[in-house]
Amino acid sequence: METARVLLRRWTVADAEALFKYASHPEVGPAAGWPPHSSVAESLEIIQTVFSAPEVYAIVLKETGEPVGSCGIMFADGVHSAAMGECEAEIGYWIGRPYWGLGITTEAVLALKERAFADLGMRALWIGHYDGNHGSRRVAEKCGFVYHHTEPAKESPLGDIRTEHFLVCRFDC
Repeated sequence: METARVLLRRWTVADAEALFKYASHPEVGPAAGWPPHSSVAESLEIIQTVFSAPEVYAIVLKETGEPVGSCGIMFADGVHSAAMGECEAEIGYWIGRPYWGLGITTEAVLALKERAFADLGMRALWIGHYDGNHGSRRVAEKCGFVYHHTEPAKESPLGDIRTEHFLVCRFDC
């Protein structure tokens, strides 16, 4: 998939150093509920496991060819936060700290939204974000997602208790 500024492509083992560069920043992972990467080896393991799932993509800047974030479509049979029905999926994303607020993630999510509805036959898409992650919420809103509900006292992958907000976009949004 391609947008004006980014290419969405599968992660490769050659991306481990770039992944570590951005996923090791202390503000990036915790906002999404995962710990900062501690080594290139850990980033490589994530590429070979988590990022090998279908529909998980590196967000690659066309200008530099460097992967600077990740986005993906997660189905009801995989790891996700939203309670989903048939023909529904959740979109997850993050981007390296230097690229926050530049609209790059919005481009990537819009491309995934198009793929999910046009190519994968989804009828609804969900995005969840933790309380205080205003940037993630803003991306969802700019992509046409609307607030649906809040789930307080949820355990994050980090093991802490957080409030998670969910937004939804139906096929006709």
